[in-house]
Amino acid sequence: MTSSDKQLPRRNKIARLQSGATPRALEICSGCGGLSLGLKTAGFELTAHIEIDPEAAASYALNFGVDQAADSEWARPRDMEHCSAAQLVTDLELGTSASEAFDLLAAGLPCQAFARIGRSKLRSVAGEDDAFQKDPRAALYRRFLQYVEDTQPLVIILENVPDILNFGGHNVPEEICETLGLAGYRTGYTILNAAYFGVPQIRERLFIVAIANELGEYPAFPTPIHFLDLPKGYEGSRRVALKHVKKDSVHFHPIPVPHNRLNSAVGVKEALEDLPWITEHATDPSVIRKRKLRDTLPYRKLKGSLPAYAVTMRSWPGFETVDGTDGHLVRLTPRDFPIFAKLGHGADYPQARALAEKLFEEELVAQGITKAHKNSIIYQELRASMVPPYDPGKFPNKWWKLDPAKPSRTLTAHMGKDTYSHIHYDSAQKRTVSVREAARLQSFPDGFMFAGAMNAAFRQIGNAVPPLLGLAVAKVLKAQLSGTSREKEAADRQVA
Repeated sequence: MTSSDKQLPRRNKIARLQSGATPRALEICSGCGGLSLGLKTAGFELTAHIEIDPEAAASYALNFGVDQAADSEWARPRDMEHCSAAQLVTDLELGTSASEAFDLLAAGLPCQAFARIGRSKLRSVAGEDDAFQKDPRAALYRRFLQYVEDTQPLVIILENVPDILNFGGHNVPEEICETLGLAGYRTGYTILNAAYFGVPQIRERLFIVAIANELGEYPAFPTPIHFLDLPKGYEGSRRVALKHVKKDSVHFHPIPVPHNRLNSAVGVKEALEDLPWITEHATDPSVIRKRKLRDTLPYRKLKGSLPAYAVTMRSWPGFETVDGTDGHLVRLTPRDFPIFAKLGHGADYPQARALAEKLFEEELVAQGITKAHKNSIIYQELRASMVPPYDPGKFPNKWWKLDPAKPSRTLTAHMGKDTYSHIHYDSAQKRTVSVREAARLQSFPDGFMFAGAMNAAFRQIGNAVPPLLGLAVAKVLKAQLSGTSREKEAADRQVA
């Protein structure tokens, strides 16, 4: 596609937006729709998405699909490597061409897609020569560039982990920006922390924003609305990630720093305390085993007013709830319930293991068992029933009990296999978080539905962009796109 060929669909889109039309979004690797929810709430139309995971694609259809049926085109999992933009437009019967169908292109490509790519090689991916086309490590990135070429979006959002700034000693976002610059975009990137934008979770993510030259705008990022002193571990991770960001980079935007006069970041108690009290896992596990992910339980009645965050989660436009919500499944791990109950807030696995050893020693005394019985079956069975087997030296962060006054640690996709990284702060409930609680910590509203079983729901939540963070980014872009309409109105007034 020549330069003039690229400019025509972009100019057509600008004219369409100037007429008051809603900007249309395509998201690649959408997951269940965290970023999409932010885009939708900011005023974008969710026109299409691509997601390879079947449960995540089904969740997307449940929440955003024109057709929510399990076999609908909206629920169909697609592989971005094998699905073209043109085919997607045809499948969804959008009635236009790929180059005219979308105003915004978003993607959260797996970081494995960005193997070390030299500047000249990236340019060859962009079409200057084909020598690098055979390198399989860059397959997803090449495919993403093809989507840019085929859809000619006005704005682009790329989201990834901060480590992509130092991917094997290489600053991948810098070169992505250079490549998109060759394709006619003004680009920028920075790190945003979800806790600064109302999410009760300390979650650092790298965002790249690209804006078509025709818009006359420059990349911008949202301003924090909450204050938090980041724990030292996060500051250290930042330093490592930023090691390969050059001081003279024209693409890197300084990381937004919240003012200490802002409201404090949302803590987990404020985020979770109105959700149902769950203790039946310890008293009657059959209740939990019979419960389905979509079963609804009533909200707790709190003394005093409902926390502002809970109000947001209950009243999110299009996802409102009144009496209760679903997702109240937790893992059944009887050995560890006593440890959960006595573990201090903010404690991690070494402390949990020491506590387990103490409880075990107390039980030995209670049962009259001495160290002389160390090799006996009764001693070994009792120990196995009370003490986790993991080496504290090898798994220092395997467990963590939420601090009610602070935001949560980062939720990960690994929660689909293990939720011990997020033990509920309420010792009386002595358990790890439920699916709905994990969703709350990620800022999914209570009316947002997750397809699949418990493990699939946890995985989808951990993989997602927090909707409130996505909303903050989307609002800035929407305002910039709206600027084209304001300029048109001003010009019309001058002519009149």
